[in-house]
Amino acid sequence: MDNAAPAPDAPGYNTTLRPARSPRWMRPLIQSMTPGTRRVRGVLGNDPRAPQRAVRTQAAVLVLISGAREAEELPEDAGVVLTHRSPRMRSHAGQMAFPGGKVDPQDDGVVDCALREAWEEVGLDRRSVTPLARMGSLHVRSNRNPVHPVIAYWDEPAELYPTSPEETDDVFVAPVRELVDPSCRITVAWKNYRGPAFRVRDYLVWGFTAGVLDAVLEVAGWAREWDQERTVDLYEELGASRNQESGR
Repeated sequence: MDNAAPAPDAPGYNTTLRPARSPRWMRPLIQSMTPGTRRVRGVLGNDPRAPQRAVRTQAAVLVLISGAREAEELPEDAGVVLTHRSPRMRSHAGQMAFPGGKVDPQDDGVVDCALREAWEEVGLDRRSVTPLARMGSLHVRSNRNPVHPVIAYWDEPAELYPTSPEETDDVFVAPVRELVDPSCRITVAWKNYRGPAFRVRDYLVWGFTAGVLDAVLEVAGWAREWDQERTVDLYEELGASRNQESGR
């Protein structure tokens, strides 16, 4: 369906992965999806040896990366699109996330789902991006249902905005240079959970989203050394953030 004429969203259009079209500075990331997946599994507790159970739902998220295509190395303007889920949501309220959501029966696979959800949440024109690779099936600790991160390059960045504030109330491009700044990186812990986190625009990015970001930065070769041993209480950090996450 990739040859169909694009419409405002054009379901099924632009769903083919095109790794050969990745900018040179993204190629180590795109060529290392299998190591990246293994690292994410370790961060998120995704043990492939764990007992399997029936899958109720699947989801896809869009890891959308922008930056000067002609650059040989990571450009100064490189960034990743992040959203803030409304504190009024029934699930994952107040959390930072990639655009994405549940795979619907009418979706033409997980790439189509990720692009559709990005259009529904933040008005992304799927014609402006190049899907490059999938990270594989990962799992969120809370429900163990599979999530499929889709890596894409944003060829024609444009203004994004929360199209449904009841679901997503903020969206922005987080500069990679800030994400890799050691002063923005911490390890958070609560009970038996321990994982990487990022401070961005007074938000706290943690959990699944932070695990994927951590893996992307590592396998792409963009990460800088930071103090991974310094651990802070998750809910103290959340209380000092803009997330407005509730409950323990």
